[in-house]
Amino acid sequence: MTNAALTDAAIAAAAAEAAPMPILVAPHAVLRRKTREVKPEDVAEIRRILPSMFSAMYEAPGIGLAAPQVGLSLRFALVDLGEKDAREPIIMINPEVVAESETLAAREEGCLSLPNQYAEVTRPEQVRVKWRSLEGDLIEREVDGLLATCMQHEIDHLEGVLFVDHLSTLRRNMILRRLAKEQKQKRS
Repeated sequence: MTNAALTDAAIAAAAAEAAPMPILVAPHAVLRRKTREVKPEDVAEIRRILPSMFSAMYEAPGIGLAAPQVGLSLRFALVDLGEKDAREPIIMINPEVVAESETLAAREEGCLSLPNQYAEVTRPEQVRVKWRSLEGDLIEREVDGLLATCMQHEIDHLEGVLFVDHLSTLRRNMILRRLAKEQKQKRS
């Protein structure tokens, strides 16, 4: 295990003590904005809020959470496919997909910013993702399966893209109308 993984795990473990941050729900404008790159001077603030972000993701429950989903227009995201007793947190600073397979895979996706909405999305089956750790180390990893889908989904958030944007206009509009109706009923 690398120092970055230990740090990510320690930060994720702190989520148990942290109050969860509120997760924005579509059509909130921040979800549609492209984020700016994280600079070295941003890292201290990111470290401070990460336990609350992990807390929000775990409580939801979810397997990924990008900064725009908690109102931050910064280029970073969290991913954790591990179970409660075996967490595998990854903190990606300035992530980008640098290569993708020609082979595609369809997988049902949902999103914490579109609660209770799901659809099958087709994405590259395998991708190579590059990001920085909190310490500034460059990490490059080839991933496939659910991890590849999750990382692509979170990186999309950093570009102002939601999973429904990969669907037909008709299907996307149906999901967004259903979400709006559910949110309106929830407020009533």
